[in-house]
Amino acid sequence: MRRLLVLLVLAGLLSACTITARPNLVISARFGYELTPTIVRLEPDRGQGSNYFVGEYVRFYLTLNRPGYVALVAIDPSGETYEFSHYYLQAGSYTLAGPQGNPNFGFQLRPPRGLERVRAIYTDSPYPAGFVFGGIYTYETWDRQTSIYLRDSRSRIRDVSETYFYIR
Repeated sequence: MRRLLVLLVLAGLLSACTITARPNLVISARFGYELTPTIVRLEPDRGQGSNYFVGEYVRFYLTLNRPGYVALVAIDPSGETYEFSHYYLQAGSYTLAGPQGNPNFGFQLRPPRGLERVRAIYTDSPYPAGFVFGGIYTYETWDRQTSIYLRDSRSRIRDVSETYFYIR
């Protein structure tokens, strides 16, 4: 009887607990830097995991909870890494549609077809001078390049968010 009472009390205590997971915890371990949740939303205009065809345009929805610098970078199915653009943005919601900032513009998609991963990298300091996101990388070396970017930015506040879509 006593054992049953102890189990019921433990079950009651555990049921009152709320377990929450922040995706940034996994990302921060991957990059070796503590990340501050700053990027509230990042997704392609058709939604995460959506399909686009070669030649179509993609835009990204981004929401920040503080002002700062954002680099929008991608890795395509062949491992080529490139930068869409970088911005200085105030806190708020944005449609990132290219360097012109025109919401009717977008980033035109080109081959290869397959999974395209996109990262928004937030820092509270400007884009590091002389830094380039470019070249052929594995997913692991893309993580390392992101870590180097965070280190070279010398920012105190940083965050990384990732989304994806498919090019058909």
